[in-house]
Amino acid sequence: MPLKTMIMKYINSKLTLIAIFCVVSFTNAQEIIKDSVKTKPVSNTSKKQKVDGVIATVGDYIILDSDIDKTFLELSSQNQSIKDITRCQMLGKLLEDKLYAHQAVQDSIIVKDEEVKEKMTDQLAYMVEQLGSMEKVVQYFKKSSEEEFKTELFEIIKMNKLGAEMQKKIIDAVEITPEETRTFFKAIPESELPVFGAEMEVAQIVIAPKITEEEKQRVINRLKEIKAEVLAGSSFKTRAVIYSDDRGSASTGGFYKINRKTQFVKEFKDVAFSLGEGEISDPFETEYGYHIIMVEKIKGQEVELRHILMMPKVSDQALKDAKEKITLIKRRIENKEITFAEAARTLSDEKETRTNGGTLINPKTQDTHFDLTKMDPSLYSEVSNLKDNAITQPILDDDPRSGKKYKIITVTNRINEHTADYAKDYIKIKDLALKEKQIKAIAKWSSEKINETYIKINGEYKDCVFSNDWLKKTNK
Repeated sequence: MPLKTMIMKYINSKLTLIAIFCVVSFTNAQEIIKDSVKTKPVSNTSKKQKVDGVIATVGDYIILDSDIDKTFLELSSQNQSIKDITRCQMLGKLLEDKLYAHQAVQDSIIVKDEEVKEKMTDQLAYMVEQLGSMEKVVQYFKKSSEEEFKTELFEIIKMNKLGAEMQKKIIDAVEITPEETRTFFKAIPESELPVFGAEMEVAQIVIAPKITEEEKQRVINRLKEIKAEVLAGSSFKTRAVIYSDDRGSASTGGFYKINRKTQFVKEFKDVAFSLGEGEISDPFETEYGYHIIMVEKIKGQEVELRHILMMPKVSDQALKDAKEKITLIKRRIENKEITFAEAARTLSDEKETRTNGGTLINPKTQDTHFDLTKMDPSLYSEVSNLKDNAITQPILDDDPRSGKKYKIITVTNRINEHTADYAKDYIKIKDLALKEKQIKAIAKWSSEKINETYIKINGEYKDCVFSNDWLKKTNK
């Protein structure tokens, strides 16, 4: 691996493994699992078929030999590569899963059954696709019935989700200071500094079609009707599925779990935190449209709620007027009557970019640089061939959150591939430093919890070599 990219590749690969709870050692010379998930012996020298049984215990959880096969199949269904992962390494993954889940229960972390069922439906669909039928899936995992298999799979998925929430809790508590970022950067030898690819900064001006007062009132009245129906005994969840224009939450009945730091607009959070359990708000407006909220539960600083969003409809004439307005703005900029940044600050309808002269913020990095190799394909197609100081033709954007609008885009800066520079690339370096600190936090947490938790590994799996100290002295 080239030294200049070693730091970035190391940290990014580590976090990918963390995301699937697979931070395991790849140094032991056990049997390699190819593109198959058939049950195999632990050792290359063993010819006997293993009998399914308890191979490990972590707290209140047990691990069966067949669980390893299920995990291989689950990772495959998520398009994760299982090539060159041994059974011992996969056991290490499962031990971590159980440890996270065990501690999540101790910390009173809750996973909703609805979330588990949705995930299970996807997993079952993949298994049936791979093996041919549900009957073959049940036979493959040696279960007596479909019901038994689904019950067991439900518990496995629930445990994985508990583990994910536990790990998120660990990572979310980690913060990085400017001094720690500087120390991290200075510790990298000059010959091993990461190389950042070609990037660009872009800006846009947005013109939204005007909504008539009659249309706004129609939406408000409909939300009031829905509120009255719910108060009379109808299901808020069902109505959110049917009527909500929020594509991100409609399928789950408008459900969100938020706290004061959740990235929602202020108007939405103000209403949400003003309600008591079981209360339904009056219709209120945000930049996305009109909402009503019903609070289901309040847990300390968190609120579990459902909401319905209705977006007023845009008339054809309003859409035509918006296109004419943005075309005129483009012409004025090209005629040097006004700069792109000035036009964005004074004429754009997009609050998020208006104060920055239209400059877009990269949602993945929270800075203004867009890596050309990682840029959203739709944005890349719009700006990749733009010449310096050129402006796109008006683009009709149908945003699922805020509806139809017109925009024009320009490239404000092009940055060539370069070796990391602390001043220019501070945000990227800070992100790398934070990721390294998160990895260390997880390692420290794991070490502490392993020592506090009852853990036992049975049979031939005692010969495995793990990155964590699962084989404690009391187990040898």
